[in-house]
Amino acid sequence: MTISIQGISVSRGIAIGKVHRIKDDQIDAPEYIIQKKQVTDEISRLNDAMKNAREELRAIRDRIPTSTSKNIAEFINTHLLMLEDNALTEEPIRIIKENLCNAEWALKLQCDALVNVFDEMADTYLSTRKDDIEHVVNRILRILLKQKPILDELPHEHLKNKLVVADDLTPADTVLMQHYGIAAFATEFGGSTSHTAILARNLRIPAVVGLHGAKKLIKNDDYAILDGDSGIILINPDETVLNHYKNKQKEVKKYHTSLEKLKDAPAKSIDGINITLMANIELPSDFETVRDVGAAGVGLYRTEFLYMNRKSPPSEEEHYETYIDVIKALRGLPLTIRTVDLGADKEVDGMGRRSTHMRSNPALGLRAVRLCLKEPEFFRPQLRAILRASAFGPIRIMIPMLTNLNEMQQVLHMINELKNELDNRSILYDKKIKIGGMIEVPASAICADIFAKQLDFLSIGTNDLIQYTMAIDRINDEVNYLYDPLNPAVLRLIQITINAGEKANIPVSMCGEMAGEKEHTKLLLGLGLKEFSIHPATMLEVKEIINQTNISELEELTKKALMNNNV
Repeated sequence: MTISIQGISVSRGIAIGKVHRIKDDQIDAPEYIIQKKQVTDEISRLNDAMKNAREELRAIRDRIPTSTSKNIAEFINTHLLMLEDNALTEEPIRIIKENLCNAEWALKLQCDALVNVFDEMADTYLSTRKDDIEHVVNRILRILLKQKPILDELPHEHLKNKLVVADDLTPADTVLMQHYGIAAFATEFGGSTSHTAILARNLRIPAVVGLHGAKKLIKNDDYAILDGDSGIILINPDETVLNHYKNKQKEVKKYHTSLEKLKDAPAKSIDGINITLMANIELPSDFETVRDVGAAGVGLYRTEFLYMNRKSPPSEEEHYETYIDVIKALRGLPLTIRTVDLGADKEVDGMGRRSTHMRSNPALGLRAVRLCLKEPEFFRPQLRAILRASAFGPIRIMIPMLTNLNEMQQVLHMINELKNELDNRSILYDKKIKIGGMIEVPASAICADIFAKQLDFLSIGTNDLIQYTMAIDRINDEVNYLYDPLNPAVLRLIQITINAGEKANIPVSMCGEMAGEKEHTKLLLGLGLKEFSIHPATMLEVKEIINQTNISELEELTKKALMNNNV
């Protein structure tokens, strides 16, 4: 009998073959008391394990073929940087000294403390950064406990063409999968924004995560089909199902080959309407992919990574140097920098602050532009760095989570003050730099016409807009079924925003996940959206749909569907 298990699709593609189940990645850290005279030895054990962990990661990085995109190695470098961070190098040592406990337990206590901070974050991209902490800590624990890494349990040739099933996998494991010729992977845990998921997409390894309870149903050497498009894994399929997927596999391969031809083609509808396709970027290492898919530039550059895994906020010079590197990588393509979106549900050590107030609704608290205006010393260095960098390439500033006109006016006033400072110091910057706002709160969508009169562009952040419109936490399994991009209320807010931009003659883009989901492309075109900012992995698919669409015909149909709530 065929068993079907539904998970979350994180990397498209179809793989067929035998399953190899990897043993549980749950490591039981022993807890015991040590004598004072043993503290030095215990700290040495920990330091040696960290040194070995670094050597393991460097060895994995060195195995990456030179033909592979440079940004792949950056995922390994992220873990190497974490192994240099005080949160892992100093805090466990302090715990060993104060609690007189063994190295494994000290590391486990520090890991739990760090993970708890990330668990409170509603933002999926930031909350899944806890996976990286657990991956690094588990690597150190394995060394302390003299256990092998999970992919070292078998000869590598045994893993070729297998479908790997595991609790979870690290970015380093994912890199090794390509090296070993593993066909696909599925995990019980994980999310679509984890580094492992992002890396799977970059390496084009079909993958499904969040298969809760899969281990109870999947055995070693089961014959299986992993459908990365639908997010399912089929165990022991019958002949009919198997033949269907073999044919589909051929079609998918042919389809992706044909998409490559669109890289240098314009995004233009049948009736001659040009559409701008920009890329969403999260890390400096992602910028190489912008050119790989022929993006027109970067419509959303998240800067939160600069604040992570550190005790104090980044300096103005750190911001500036990072943006200069990005400008060089883009070689003339426009860059939209979103100012930092942290605080409340997205608080990290690098903010240099820690609220003492209890927050019953953290996602509704002091976040993004609210935090930046409350603590301008936290905001001004980033704005000044962006202005300075604008002298070297086309940059736009994008302000997240604007809710009212007063916030916008305060930001514009602060930017003008900083421009005056730079003028007085004869420092060059783009005097006509474009400033835009993110529409991700229903209040700002309803008043989009007011924002449009004073801003140079608007960008619709559907992830939060849907969450706040539907009054649900989109990463809460108990209510996320209500997260519906097609809800008429959401679509009307999108339409209001697009109309406001058209009336004010300013561009309106969409940078939320909805923009990159090809099943929504025609609807968004019908609503009048002319600028998409999406993950590079989905760009060519969206471009194909645009090139096959008559937008003029869609607009009238979309208007009727909205009026009748028939979407």
